[in-house]
Amino acid sequence: MATEDEAKKAQIVEARARNISHNVRCTECGSQSIEDSNADVAVLLRKLIRDEIRSGKSDKEIYKKLEEDFGETVLYAPKFDLQTAALWLSPVIVAGAAAGVWAYQRHRQRTNVHIMALNLVRGVPLTPKEKETMLDLLTPPRPPRRWPWERR
Repeated sequence: MATEDEAKKAQIVEARARNISHNVRCTECGSQSIEDSNADVAVLLRKLIRDEIRSGKSDKEIYKKLEEDFGETVLYAPKFDLQTAALWLSPVIVAGAAAGVWAYQRHRQRTNVHIMALNLVRGVPLTPKEKETMLDLLTPPRPPRRWPWERR
């Protein structure tokens, strides 16, 4: 029984250590987690994490210790604060700017009808694309079919 409990505890320690190791960046490699890296620093950090788990520390305490010792860049998921706000919000800002440009282009395309109408009054001939746009806007929509046997 004692060996089964020890084996179970060892599995739990190993699972927690792997989970933490996947979320910690190797300080030597930079692009790999310490779980995937074979660098000396990564091996030492994995050993440190296992020792901290065996001493009874929680995952948060271990992350905090690693952050204090190596800086915030050692963690793959940085905290949201004023320093990292631009990093976290940049995708939203870029998507918003793209949507704004798209909406502005659509608005300009619609308002160009007024310019085309003024040009018609002045006697300036329309380009084929302008003619197509004017016909699309000025042609009324077809009435809906009331009966299935009606033709359009």
